[in-house]
Amino acid sequence: MSNQYPTTPSQDNAFHDKSPKRSGRTSMDHGAAVPHPRDSAATTDKRTPFMQRPTCTIAEACDAVGLGRTKLYELIGGGGIETITIGRRRLVRVPSLLKFLKIDSV
Repeated sequence: MSNQYPTTPSQDNAFHDKSPKRSGRTSMDHGAAVPHPRDSAATTDKRTPFMQRPTCTIAEACDAVGLGRTKLYELIGGGGIETITIGRRRLVRVPSLLKFLKIDSV
């Protein structure tokens, strides 16, 4: 049975380009991720040690204490840990976190 439709470039091998295709990378891309300036060693050394900071985020407090967000919010709600709210952001007061853990600040 013969094909009754005209040949389109996609069906005819003569129209196919046999050359290798370019990837989406530019000449500047070499596959390695460029580090963010805040992740450099020079920036990290200038950060204030955790115990000397006035506040920390909920996520940082969870990491420092080893508790989940739910338990930390329960402790905040029960008055065991003090927080301050700036806009919609809630920050944990590090001294109250250390007091709750009964750790003397250095």
